[in-house]
Amino acid sequence: MPASDSPTNNTIELLRQLIAFDTTSRNSNLSLIKFVENYLLDLGISSQRVPHQENKANLHAIIGPEDRGGLALSGHTDVVPVEGQEWATDPWVLTEKDDRLYGRGTADMKGFLAVVLAALPQFTKAELKTPLHLIFSPDEEVGCVGILPLLADLAVANTKPQMAIIGEPTSMDVIIAHKGHYAYRCRIRGIEAHSSLAPQAVNAVEYGARLITKINDIARRKADSGPFDEAYPVAHTTLQSGVFEGGNAFNIVPRNAYFDFEIRTVGTDSDKALFNEIESYATDELLPEMRTIYPDAGIDFKQISSTRGLDTDSGDTVVMEALSLTENLGESVTNNHTGKVSYATEAGLFQAVGIPAVVCGPGSIEQAHGPNEYISLDQLSRAEMFMQRLVLRLLK
Repeated sequence: MPASDSPTNNTIELLRQLIAFDTTSRNSNLSLIKFVENYLLDLGISSQRVPHQENKANLHAIIGPEDRGGLALSGHTDVVPVEGQEWATDPWVLTEKDDRLYGRGTADMKGFLAVVLAALPQFTKAELKTPLHLIFSPDEEVGCVGILPLLADLAVANTKPQMAIIGEPTSMDVIIAHKGHYAYRCRIRGIEAHSSLAPQAVNAVEYGARLITKINDIARRKADSGPFDEAYPVAHTTLQSGVFEGGNAFNIVPRNAYFDFEIRTVGTDSDKALFNEIESYATDELLPEMRTIYPDAGIDFKQISSTRGLDTDSGDTVVMEALSLTENLGESVTNNHTGKVSYATEAGLFQAVGIPAVVCGPGSIEQAHGPNEYISLDQLSRAEMFMQRLVLRLLK
């Protein structure tokens, strides 16, 4: 049965309400969680909060029998900032134009959450033989750290989902693998001086720049020599520096600087080996030079986040189920087609606690994180058809 080009009014209205919550990762998500809790209670569904921080929480609900595994639908509630972006509309007000719905989080990934919530009356009216788990998490956008307490609980639970579908935007294609993502902060401590006496100081910005150049050299090596996996849009491991701050004035040699960098691994590449190479360059090459001038100079590293990659076997049950549910719904999916993506998700963390997972949801990652983020109406319609099929599947 082909999907309609227009989603239901219920899905659109729920998306409108979800978008109105400013759940940028620096903020609390508890207002949205309370909204979902009340929505579930109106349908007779109880849920459990699993705190991440004082002002952030996961939400977990089970529909159907609780004495067996079942399937989990999981999505994050946080979104990325809008500051510095040129939006044509209010990012916190859902705006429809040209068969698209604009607003922060429409694609990544409140569109998926709205479809799930809109479908719940169908699930509650059905006598499910297989349970459906709902998992809404915080702080995915800052390293997939918010879901960790909930997954720790599931890892030791008497019954946990047998499989999980993470609803990140994939245009309803089934994604079985993604790269690992590892983020670090490096702080450089030198000694300041008047810029006319620069040789007597240790310039933290310049040493940070040299370390970034080393990271870029490694990135170029990976691009040239691999390892490669051509199933990924970017077939090799990547490294890049995303934030750099230091110094107070052009005529003061800067004492302190810091920068953030990331490693996204593919295949057999080891994030630890790559980090060790960067750290060794700092320790063996840069620090001795810095300390000839200032003995207390330092370079310190802190890991910001560690998101395990996903690698689900193409023959796994969760893959077969997802392909069946998405037949003729995705941009390119067929009964024997799966894909891989370069961005990271929570799916690898599910796999790490023994829950096989795939990534599949409405919208495109190309619309995520930028200004004028949107999801197309037909993508929401395809996701609604997915939910209708899932209800029938869980009756068995």
